[in-house]
Amino acid sequence: MRISEMTGKEVINLGDGARLGIVGECELTFDSCSGVIGGLILPKRKTVFNFLGDNQIVLIPWEAIKRIGDEVVIVDLDNAYERMYSS
Repeated sequence: MRISEMTGKEVINLGDGARLGIVGECELTFDSCSGVIGGLILPKRKTVFNFLGDNQIVLIPWEAIKRIGDEVVIVDLDNAYERMYSS
């Protein structure tokens, strides 16, 4: 799958059902030596309360991505962060 095929898909967190954003203006992080993808960087959804604030981002580790469907990307951020910081 190409990153361009992910454009327009909504990203949903499996743990709490939160909508994290829509893939469209995302960027990938990767290791320049090995070429391994590290994760997705999504701009945080705009709300009335953070409209005038700084642009915030959501970093989604590649290991947190569970399923990529026709319309949504399911991620499990809670378990991904626990695995990253428990070792």
